[in-house]
Amino acid sequence: MGLDLKIRSKNFALATIRFYRTLPKTTESQVLGKQLLRSATSVGANIRAAFRGRSKKEFYAKLGIVIEEADECIYWLELIIESGLNNGEIAKSLHQESKELLLIFYSVYKKKNDEETK
Repeated sequence: MGLDLKIRSKNFALATIRFYRTLPKTTESQVLGKQLLRSATSVGANIRAAFRGRSKKEFYAKLGIVIEEADECIYWLELIIESGLNNGEIAKSLHQESKELLLIFYSVYKKKNDEETK
C-alpha cells in the first residue's frame, strides 16, 4: 500500500506542476497557483517521510501533515475553479484526485489510530 500511495501522490504533484504552468500569468492566478503547488508537492514529500518514520508517533505526525496539505489542495483548487481562473477538466480532475487522496490518507490515519486505542 505504501508504494502505491507514494506513486499516486508523486503523480498528483507532477500533474499539479503541469497544471500550474497553464494558469494565466495574472497576480491572483500565480498566488493561488503557488499555494496549490506548495501543498500538492508537500503531500508526496510528507507521505514518503511518513513511511520512513522511525516510530508510530512520527508516522502519525507526518500523516497528519499529509492530511492537512491534501485538504489545502482541495481549497486552492476550489478557489481557482470557482473564481473562474481555470475551471477546465484538468482542474476538476485534480480537485477530484485531491479529495480521493484526502479520504485515503484519513482512512489510513483513522485505521491505525483505532488499532492503537484497542
